[in-house]
Amino acid sequence: MANVCVCSDYFVVGDDGRLCLIPGQQGLRQVLYFNTAGTYVFKKADYPWLARVFVRVQAAGGGAAGARASAGQLVAQPGGSGGGYSEKLIDVSALGATETVVVGAGGAAGTATTDGGPGGGSSFGGLCTANGGAGGQAVMSTGTAMVCFSGTPGPAAGAGDFTQGGGPGGGAFRLSGGEGQSGEGGESRLGHGGWRRASTGGGGSSRGFGGGAAGALARDGDTTNGTGGGGGLVIVELWG
Repeated sequence: MANVCVCSDYFVVGDDGRLCLIPGQQGLRQVLYFNTAGTYVFKKADYPWLARVFVRVQAAGGGAAGARASAGQLVAQPGGSGGGYSEKLIDVSALGATETVVVGAGGAAGTATTDGGPGGGSSFGGLCTANGGAGGQAVMSTGTAMVCFSGTPGPAAGAGDFTQGGGPGGGAFRLSGGEGQSGEGGESRLGHGGWRRASTGGGGSSRGFGGGAAGALARDGDTTNGTGGGGGLVIVELWG
């Protein structure tokens, strides 16, 4: 009968003679992407070989307000802030039988006279959480006088091994009844904020995940709605 050598770093021979993998020595085996806003359930029993998970959580970005200007006048609005980000390495023993996964929805676009909506928070159970970005407000009224408005603060950090808040939305200014600029959207860890405007239209949309929307601009009797923020994302790496 031939002899077989077994690497004790990765395998163990049980009392019944069966050759088994040692838990935690298999490396990365699968990656789950939750990239549509909503609530999901993660069940560790679905992965009997699971030793630990590495979770990356990106919250959603804030939407931005629209703008309405009277004839010969101008309105420019600030951008929404980006969503926060967190990550955490979690041993299988710390996981519940099920963990709720939440992917935040991007903040709603404001109308011509209303604020943008806040971005939704994202989370993996209560173990790793990130806060959504704030919506850009409809703070500038129609006019011709030189004026500027502060940007939108980014959200505070959530919970995890590594956490950070989202980037702030940019401020807006008006130089005259025909010149001005809206605020850019806030940056996120896994996305970029929308581009700012100097001509009539809704602010730029975010790219990637979690970026804030840029503010709208309107002039000389124009009316425009705002822009929605970028949605969140949860990535779950499964290690055996």
